Amino acid sequence: MKKQDKFFEVDNLNAKIKDAKSVALVDYRGITVSQATALREKVKEAGGELQVVKNNLFFRALRQNDYEVEKEKLEGPSLALFANADEITPLKALVSFAKTSGLLPFKIGFMEGRVLSEAELNRFANLPSKQELQAKLVGMLASQPGRLVYALNYNLQRLALVLNAVKEKKQQ
Repeated sequence: MKKQDKFFEVDNLNAKIKDAKSVALVDYRGITVSQATALREKVKEAGGELQVVKNNLFFRALRQNDYEVEKEKLEGPSLALFANADEITPLKALVSFAKTSGLLPFKIGFMEGRVLSEAELNRFANLPSKQELQAKLVGMLASQPGRLVYALNYNLQRLALVLNAVKEKKQQ
């Protein structure tokens, strides 16, 4: 690769890192071309982008974005996931693909100025999606008026039962 091409690639990676809501780096050893194509489509549907990166150039782009990373974390072939639409959804797509294939271990990730470990990336990827959380919230909010009505009626029902029992006792 020519020196000018390297400068262009670092600038390109720098812009992608700045624009992305989260970035994850995975080791793509063992993945076939057909699997890579399927993964790209899955990630693209989730609002992300995959790109094979050279570690040295990616390291330079990270340093330009003020991320302090040890160069040893970037060993081996690397595939960068840039999550543009949502921080978590592309990570979920990548993790679900990795579960079925048994490949693609996380190396390192970046979100909102923080460097994320493999464990943190897996924890984020296992969170419920935004739509699932919104559905749970709507369900909780919809159930509250019913619970309030039940709580208010409960005391009135008990009072009616006690009065009815007293009435029956007096009739005996």
